[in-house]
Amino acid sequence: MAFFDFVDKVEYGTGKDYSFRYYDADKVVMGKKMSEWLPFAMAWWHNLGATGADMFGVGTADKTFGQVPGTMEHAKAKVDAGFEFMQKLGIKYFCFHDVDLVPEADDINVTNARLDEISDYILEKMKGTDIKCLWGTANMFGNPRFMNGAGSTNSADVYCFAAAQVKKALDITVKLGGQGYVFWGGREGYETLLNTDVKFEQENIARLMKMAVEYGRSIGFTGDFYIEPKPKEPMKHQYDFDAATAIGFLRQYGLDKDFKMNIEANHATLAGHTFQHELRISAINGMLGSIDANQGDLLLGWDTDEFPFDVYETTMAMYEVIKAGGLRNGGFNFDAKNRRPSYTFEDMFRAFILGMDSFALGLLKAAEIIEDGSIDNFIKEKYSSYNDGIGKKIVDGETSLEELSAYACSLKKPALPGSGRQEYLQYKVNNILFK
Repeated sequence: MAFFDFVDKVEYGTGKDYSFRYYDADKVVMGKKMSEWLPFAMAWWHNLGATGADMFGVGTADKTFGQVPGTMEHAKAKVDAGFEFMQKLGIKYFCFHDVDLVPEADDINVTNARLDEISDYILEKMKGTDIKCLWGTANMFGNPRFMNGAGSTNSADVYCFAAAQVKKALDITVKLGGQGYVFWGGREGYETLLNTDVKFEQENIARLMKMAVEYGRSIGFTGDFYIEPKPKEPMKHQYDFDAATAIGFLRQYGLDKDFKMNIEANHATLAGHTFQHELRISAINGMLGSIDANQGDLLLGWDTDEFPFDVYETTMAMYEVIKAGGLRNGGFNFDAKNRRPSYTFEDMFRAFILGMDSFALGLLKAAEIIEDGSIDNFIKEKYSSYNDGIGKKIVDGETSLEELSAYACSLKKPALPGSGRQEYLQYKVNNILFK
């Protein structure tokens, strides 16, 4: 059964109603095809499950796909719709939570049997296609048992249920050939310190992650584990606040050899950072793994998960990705959802075309910025005082506090550092973006 008869395969440059203007999968940019720089993925939860419901109203979009929600028939219909959708857009990857794939039962054994059944069905759909699983994860925030967290819960029984979900989600990820496994600590945090033992909770989260790594490696998972930082929402404070915090946590508990960051644009702005900042911090620490491609609305102040359309933001993001050499095992997962009034299947396609074109244009413009060389040349010049003399001795570790003090005293008063030329560099970027 076809769900999207109104659209043929979405292609580059056809001029058709549903077509890409900038995303040309085979176009070579700085030595790689666009599709290699931009391995796009579909988020199962938003695209196939989100109906537009919010705290003020029920959903507006029909995602039943001709079946009764809460049944395995509906779960299989979502698989059929998802693969048709990805094939028509040329998307090669998907991401999932365990309970995105099947309805969760009251008995975890029943849920696991359903996951076995649906993963068999997905494997059959994957045959004869080039569609792969980018990463899997377990939803350990939606069920009421996780009201106080999963790894951070105060209940040992709930902790065991979290471990069971992680185990099964890893089983399914490996079964589907997934390249990564994500931990998003949706309720790993606190509402008040008055009832929270932060040290104990963080240690228990680390224990769960270590067990996940040990089990994953034992069943043949060779990909990356990811932490997806977010500072707040639903908890007031979450332990994976931002990339720097998460990296510090991983190093403290000896998890940094197996984990990298899955950076989401909207989470970055909630933490008071730019998307570019979180990518840069991850990259310079060797921790840039994968990307949740969306954007937020700074006027609303919560996780709006909008499809990306700000080309300045996508350009600066792709600047960081190119500089990092690309994503090794990761991709660009559209953890984004249509706005509530955009409730049609046509809107679903237009949203993905918008997001894919926005990042494709960002890639093209980022490549131009790098090839122009103005930023690199300026930064090289900015720190040139460390290339020789006392500066080189500082970098080489061949000086002392006493020598530096004596040098400063001999100068009596230093000259001002060179101009930061911020406005000039912003002018250069604008000239490339809008020429």
